[in-house]
Amino acid sequence: MDSIKSRINAFHKLGEFLSQFSQEKIERKEHLEHNELFFDGFKHQLKIAEENNSWFTRENLLFSIESWAKALTSDNLTQWTSKENLGENETKLVAVIMAGNIPLVGFHDFLSVLISGHSVLVKQSSNDKHLLPFLAKYLEYVEPELKGKITFTEEKLAGFDAVIATGSNNTARYFEYYFKDKPSIIRKNRNSVAVLTGNESEEQLQNLSEDVFRYFGLGCRSVSKLFIPKNYNFDAFFNGMYQRHEIINNVKYANNYDYNKAVYLMSEFDILENGFLMIKEDESYASPIASVFYEYYDNTDDLKIKLWEDRNKIQCVVADNFIENEIEFGQTQQPKLWDYADGVNTLEFLSKI
Repeated sequence: MDSIKSRINAFHKLGEFLSQFSQEKIERKEHLEHNELFFDGFKHQLKIAEENNSWFTRENLLFSIESWAKALTSDNLTQWTSKENLGENETKLVAVIMAGNIPLVGFHDFLSVLISGHSVLVKQSSNDKHLLPFLAKYLEYVEPELKGKITFTEEKLAGFDAVIATGSNNTARYFEYYFKDKPSIIRKNRNSVAVLTGNESEEQLQNLSEDVFRYFGLGCRSVSKLFIPKNYNFDAFFNGMYQRHEIINNVKYANNYDYNKAVYLMSEFDILENGFLMIKEDESYASPIASVFYEYYDNTDDLKIKLWEDRNKIQCVVADNFIENEIEFGQTQQPKLWDYADGVNTLEFLSKI
């Protein structure tokens, strides 16, 4: 019988499988189910993913996998799913349209649909299409009930009952029109911000470098904007960023840095830079690669109002004892299963379709 317990167990086993692949080392554990079939194959898929997308460095691929290995424990999965009434409604086919900006970025939606007892129809981004089909095969082996519940397609989506789609602000408008007759979650561009006071410790600013540079700043949880008090001294900020200076050795990142620097200089914008990161005063939230925008604030109450008014553009707020639901420095890329993108509870949506 297909039950929430068997589905939790399947994803727990997937987490154990993924725990063999970490930034520190890739090491085979002999006791894991079906490892002889899948371990070498997944190593190969990692290699292919790295070759097909130069933003997907080995370090970032393994960081993503390690994060999912930590998240997919029985305790986490049980705690997460116990808050909703799952599997009590009839099984529906849920289409998931995935972004491809960071490795396995669509995995949470994939997991949410299946753990809710539904079937999933996946349309992947061409930028991130190698890892998930392989992991889906592993799930089908450890939990045969999942066979027939997972479909990948590159064709036009058809025959589905609900949809979860992630894209740019432009594609979101298309999605909203195209899927107007279906229950849907449609996600747009979001960025993350950090609120600095000038009293941050050296360690906090070093941790912030993880929020800025992980995945080259391409994630919606990546910090692309700073809010700073008047007369803020950027020396401490740049010192904190320095531990990531080797990022400039990535050719694609370096090319973006050079290009964006040239654009800024030709436009005669005032920028500060340290050889691998530029900062520019700008009211926008989305900054180009290798740059972070900043904006001054006069008082904290006005800033809190602004952040509230702009909440639909913001994924995370990194701060220290400033605002409700803030994220600690260095933690934006370590979301819990219940930290929903755009604040929309995916499991609740799936329990009601």
